Amino acid sequence: MASSFSTPTKLLFLSLFLITIMVSKGQQNTMVFFLQDVATGPNATVTPVTGINGKVWSYNTFGTIFVIDDPVSLTTSLNSTPIGRVQGLLIASSLDGTNVNVVVSIVFNNFEYSGSTLEIQGISRQGENYREVSVVSGTGRFRFARGFAAFETISYDEATKHSIIRLSINLVQP
Repeated sequence: MASSFSTPTKLLFLSLFLITIMVSKGQQNTMVFFLQDVATGPNATVTPVTGINGKVWSYNTFGTIFVIDDPVSLTTSLNSTPIGRVQGLLIASSLDGTNVNVVVSIVFNNFEYSGSTLEIQGISRQGENYREVSVVSGTGRFRFARGFAAFETISYDEATKHSIIRLSINLVQP
């Protein structure tokens, strides 16, 4: 028995089917976390490790490299349950001190993402409260993830050098 659909109709249905598969394959996902960033004292979570000899090592001094190991939580509270750590490097990469190159991993150690990571890199513009960088990959639940991460400073205490930073991650996963 012959099909009742014409060839153009079959091609239309096939095209719509393929487009539906391609669109539904990439899932969009937004997650919001908070970083507790402490730059001084015995419990510092970010610290300079090297820089240009004879210059002050700071976020605004070209060539200064920092290591970071900030706790990640679900709320802004210091007592919030930790869900992981942001670990990596911050590099003062512009001559005028306005940009920092961010190369970090979010290492999840709690809840449904335990054992997974997200890899983030890009230029963070120092003078801006809202900064976007790229999500370039991940492991575990985030394997092949792509998207962007937005860092937004919620509060900063000059005396203790303690920042609370909102980290909004927008992903498209295959």
